[in-house]
Parts: sequence; structure tokens; C-alpha cells
Amino acid sequence: MAVVETERHGQILVVRMNRPERLNALNLEMRTRLAETWTEFRRSNELEVAIFTGAGRAFCAGEDMKESLQRGQPGGTRPEIEDPFMTGALEKPVIAAVNGYAMGGGFMLVERTDLRVAAKGAVFEVSEAKRWLLGGYNHGHIANLPYPIAMEMALGFRFTAERFYEIGFLNRLAEPDNLMGSALAMAEHLLTLPPASRVNTVHMMRQMRPAPSSEQQRLAAALHEHGAKSDLIESRTAFAEKRTPNFKGWDKPEDRYRLPSIESVKG
Repeated sequence: MAVVETERHGQILVVRMNRPERLNALNLEMRTRLAETWTEFRRSNELEVAIFTGAGRAFCAGEDMKESLQRGQPGGTRPEIEDPFMTGALEKPVIAAVNGYAMGGGFMLVERTDLRVAAKGAVFEVSEAKRWLLGGYNHGHIANLPYPIAMEMALGFRFTAERFYEIGFLNRLAEPDNLMGSALAMAEHLLTLPPASRVNTVHMMRQMRPAPSSEQQRLAAALHEHGAKSDLIESRTAFAEKRTPNFKGWDKPEDRYRLPSIESVKG
């Protein structure tokens, strides 16, 4: 059984992650097959729009924790080939059809799409604060949200599809049995546009999306080093063993108060 399935509807390609027994967690095999699929889609002269979804009760649960623990290193193994969807090199529009859980790396996949439809009852989570030493910094849309909502997202609270629709993260809500129908309707609308208009407009809108400044990126890099690195693996071990994590926090208690600032990373 392929970990990524595809089907064609004329000029529309449906890309379906297919590890339902693992909530479509991203292991090396799936990352590699997705990179190959998006590369094939990009090069195709026949396919113009993609719909990205998952099999089973999840869109994608993010990092495959078991694979990370086997490697003894957090973050998952990246494929050897470039993934144009992940790098932003894909010129064609992608519509997310979120059928269930979209957590951590799965949430980030949804973020990279251009239009988003979610089944009622789907659940979203920005998980970095749970798995790394910093949450929320690389999610550009957070800059456009009211501060308490952005903080809630960054700290790993879960959001329902209904609430995300209210704050503008989703374009459509659909009944579960009409999720693909709703996504296909959006894709077919895109195909009514002149091809150059579709490509140019998507490209222009992507350039207008907010992104962290260079100073914020340097601060994020410094904050990723602020804390006990052993907690990265402990988070994943506790998740796999279904127990409460035993975090260390900092290698030295006084490190808690030595937070880097924007001023300290300038230049």
C-alpha cells in the first residue's frame, strides 16, 4: 500500500497521505514520496491544481515520533530530493482538504497551502512549544492575529475547525462527507481563470504573506538554544510511552533569566 496516493480529476490532482494507522505521521518514506509527487505535479503540463488531504481520521499528525526516537534525534529525516511544495518553488495552487487532526508538522503543511477547506470537527494544533524550545515563531499568519489568540496558538492550545474558520484561517467548512466535493468545487473555479492569471495571482499573493524579519529569525535561532536540549527527546519519549514528561528545563537554573533579545542579536 502506497504511503501517498494520487488520483486525477481532469486537470486536478488529489494527493492523499496514506498512513491512517499512524495518523499520517511524516516518516522518511512519506516525506520522500511527497517530494516526488509534488515534483511530478510541478513538471506536468496537464495538471494545474492540487488538493492535499489525508486518509482516515487525520490529515497529518506531524513528525513521526517513533522514527525520531529510533534515530535518537528530533525533527525527522528529510528526503534527499527537494520538495517544491515545502521550499515554495511550486508555482501551481494547492488546496488543503483537512479531514481530521492537523498537528505540528501537519499544521505546517496546511499553512503552506493557498486555499483551505476543513471538515467540521477537525482539530488543529501548533505543536512546537510541546516538542521544541520555542513555539509559533515561523507561522507568518500569527502576525495578523490579535495578540491573545496568537499567544494561544503559539503555546500549543488546540483549535477546532469552527474556530479557525471564525478567525479567517480556513476558507470553507464542510460536512465530512462533502469535504472533497467542496475542495473540488474550489479547484474547478480556479480552472475557469486564464492560466497566466491563476499562476501570476497565486505568486503575487504568496509574496504578500507576512514572514519573520531577519532579526526575528536570529532571535528564534538563539531561543532554540535557550534550554535543556535533553527535553527535546524527553518530550517525544513521553509521548511514545503515553506518560507525563519529566522535563529538566535548563541545564543551570540561572539560565532561565538569560533570555536573548532582539537588541542582543542585531547586526
